Amino acid sequence: MEIEIYADVVCPWCYIGKRRLEQALASYDGEVTVRYRPFQLDPTPVTTPQPLLDALAAKFGGRQRAESMAGQVTGVAAEVGLTLNFDRAVSANTFDAHRLVRFADAHGRAGELVEALYRAHFTDGVDVGSPEELVKLATSVGLDETEARDHLASNAGRREVAADLAAAHQLGVTSVPTFVLAGKYGVTGAQEPETLLAALTEVAQRESTN
Repeated sequence: MEIEIYADVVCPWCYIGKRRLEQALASYDGEVTVRYRPFQLDPTPVTTPQPLLDALAAKFGGRQRAESMAGQVTGVAAEVGLTLNFDRAVSANTFDAHRLVRFADAHGRAGELVEALYRAHFTDGVDVGSPEELVKLATSVGLDETEARDHLASNAGRREVAADLAAAHQLGVTSVPTFVLAGKYGVTGAQEPETLLAALTEVAQRESTN
């Protein structure tokens, strides 16, 4: 079964959803292929990165509100073994990160790179909108440094990622994470592992009878 994950690498619930899916798959007997599809929570260019909490405060009505939201999601993340350091994270436009994921996918390293991007943004405070930092992350998962640098410096993948983003909206993806199972069954949100496992099992049964 193919599982397509529509997500953004600066989305904390997407990070949690990825880990919960991995927990579900640990109990699932069927064979799956995971594909990472791009989505941007905010396509606005980020010319000067700023502390993420400052950006959230401006977007959601003040610092207290931003810190409350961050505290809530940090607690949920900790339950699945993830460390979110919102006080270190910086705002970033993720278009180039999605281009790099597409590049990594062609080399069989998309999953490793996506994980590295989440950890870099939420745990280590890395600017995942920086080409230099993206190249470092690419090499950390075994991708060729020169090829990754050349990919980001060129127009490679821009048209394809833009088309994928448009396709996500045409499919009706409005919030992430969204999991599409077997190309036609959607599960939205960072659902609990048990819920995801039940969905996988049900879809597998439906597909086997078609």
